[in-house]
Amino acid sequence: MKLIFEKGNINRRLDLMPECDVPVVDVDERYKRKKEIRLPNVSETEISRHYTKLSKRTFGVNNGFYPLGSCTMKYNPKINDEIAKLPGFSDVHPLQPEHTVQGCLEVYKLAEEYLCEITGMDAMDFQPAAGAHGEFTGLKLIRAYHRDRNDTKRDKIIVPDSAHGTNPASAAMAGFTVINLPSTEEGFVDVDALRKVVGEDTAGFMLTNPNTIGLFEEHILEITSIIHEAGGLNYYDGANLNAIMGIARPGDMGFDVVHLNLHKTFSTPHGGGGPGSGPVGCKMHLTQYLPTPRIAEKDGMLTFEEKNGKSIGRVKDFYGNFLVVVRALTYMMTLGSEGLKNASENAVLNANYMLHMLKDTFDIPFGKGRCMHEFVISLEKLKKEKSVSALDFAKSLLDYEIHPPTMYFPLIVHEALMVEPTETETKETLDEVIAIYKELYDKAYTDPDSMHNSPATTPVGRPDEVAAARNPILRFF
Repeated sequence: MKLIFEKGNINRRLDLMPECDVPVVDVDERYKRKKEIRLPNVSETEISRHYTKLSKRTFGVNNGFYPLGSCTMKYNPKINDEIAKLPGFSDVHPLQPEHTVQGCLEVYKLAEEYLCEITGMDAMDFQPAAGAHGEFTGLKLIRAYHRDRNDTKRDKIIVPDSAHGTNPASAAMAGFTVINLPSTEEGFVDVDALRKVVGEDTAGFMLTNPNTIGLFEEHILEITSIIHEAGGLNYYDGANLNAIMGIARPGDMGFDVVHLNLHKTFSTPHGGGGPGSGPVGCKMHLTQYLPTPRIAEKDGMLTFEEKNGKSIGRVKDFYGNFLVVVRALTYMMTLGSEGLKNASENAVLNANYMLHMLKDTFDIPFGKGRCMHEFVISLEKLKKEKSVSALDFAKSLLDYEIHPPTMYFPLIVHEALMVEPTETETKETLDEVIAIYKELYDKAYTDPDSMHNSPATTPVGRPDEVAAARNPILRFF
């Protein structure tokens, strides 16, 4: 399929422009382009057909089952978009006078209040634009806290070997040295190993709970206490919060700072590079280091407070991705506290149902037949016996119009497939998917060669991912 830039004719264009209602100004020669910009000259018909064809090649939660583990690809209710389109939200500008955007500031305050209640934090900031951005911001809070206490020797962040790859990357980017902590054979944090690595140089500990194996850390209070006793702080990666809303709170587990993924847990659009939102929450002893400006009430009006000498400063222009926050707030207000709790309960129920139906066919190395919101399959045995890899299995699912689960993560599971069905899938859908998984498993033993060449029905088969990574072409022009 051709790119839009490769279509059209120099004499064909869509130029139904309104008459100019402002003075025409002659642009100085030094500001003019030396070459004509290569805009596509296409008709409205061509534009419509081009993007309609592209939409048919795109797969998302509106098309079908999308169980990307640790990504929470839940359905995004359309009421979220309807509210975000209201002129009072969509037709405003961040540089408007504060008195003209009081409703927008109220959205931020309400969202902060609700998210603090859900997480057990005392404050929440919405500047970070994504999860990893939130990680970096939260780690900068930890760094600022220790520096403010003249405790500059604390430069180590402890990260489990099952953590998201962004955790150690964010810690290193924030100026810390990363200490890798092994998991136990059961997939939990090794408490004895943790005791051995903490010390006077421990700045903090990063943890996802439930973890990436899909298990709730059974010794979580002991873990966070060990870090606090050593003088460090506990960081909560909120990627898996969808399993525990209304059931357990990071703040009650002993975490000092969290980041959330509104584009996961709170049903805002997910994928395609954004916009996302990774707000950072913290306990009271860290609030003075949050990014500025902060929203405060003064003389009965909401306003931005810029002055805070201990703040880590801005981490994004303006105040974060506002309309994403509008969507998340709509989701929270639509469901209410009981609805959010039910969402988490159903997410856990769906994952356990799939696990139960697949455990006699597939090797599921952790959890002893139970999980939280997701579980991890290992195809290591299949790879050894029939040379069918996790990649082969995932690509074969595409021929059934099912999105593959997350592959090769977490790293502690070989030939891993991480499955997270979310709460928005019906039992009928789960039963269909379970049958397909079992059918493909049998096919791997009876006709493995066909799986090596899958998918056969998609417009794109298997791109050369190695070549794409080593020789990226980042633009058309």
